[in-house]
Amino acid sequence: MLGIHKEALRGWVRQAETDRGERDDRLTTAEREELKQLRKENAELRRANEILKAASAFFAAELDRPRTRPTR
Repeated sequence: MLGIHKEALRGWVRQAETDRGERDDRLTTAEREELKQLRKENAELRRANEILKAASAFFAAELDRPRTRPTR
């Protein structure tokens, strides 16, 4: 025996079949990598969006604040 659990080997074989186009019920390795990158990018964009929302609210509050004239 190879010292590998049979389910691990089975999974590797299924993934190799998918990568070769023999199966279409799973993501290929390239698709998995792309999905990983897209999820990472999506998370970064969500963080940037939250920062922009907070900055927008801050500056809107600054613009709405009544201005006082400095005393001389």
